[in-house]
Amino acid sequence: MKRNLYIVAYDIADPKRLRKVHQLVKQYATGGQKSAFECFLSNSERVALIKQGCSLVDPNVDRFALIPVNQQGETIVTGIALPAVDPDFYYVG
Repeated sequence: MKRNLYIVAYDIADPKRLRKVHQLVKQYATGGQKSAFECFLSNSERVALIKQGCSLVDPNVDRFALIPVNQQGETIVTGIALPAVDPDFYYVG
C-alpha cells in the first residue's frame, strides 16, 4: 500500500480535547514530538484522520493541520533526528 508522508500539527485550547486529538494522531504517527508528528498515510487513512480530527476540534479556537511533505528531494536532519521512514507495520493499542 502506498503511503505518503505528512506532518500533522495541532494547537488545541481545551485540555480534554487536546488529549483526544493527541491520542488520535499518535495512532498514525511514526515520529514527532509534542503537537507535531510525522505520519505516513494512505489516501483512506488521510481521509479518516481528517474526518476524526475535525470531529474532535472546535473550529473557533483550535487548529489542526495536515501538511504533505515532498519526498522527492534530499532529507536533511540535524541533531539526533533521523529521517522519517515508513515502517513495515504499525502497532495500535
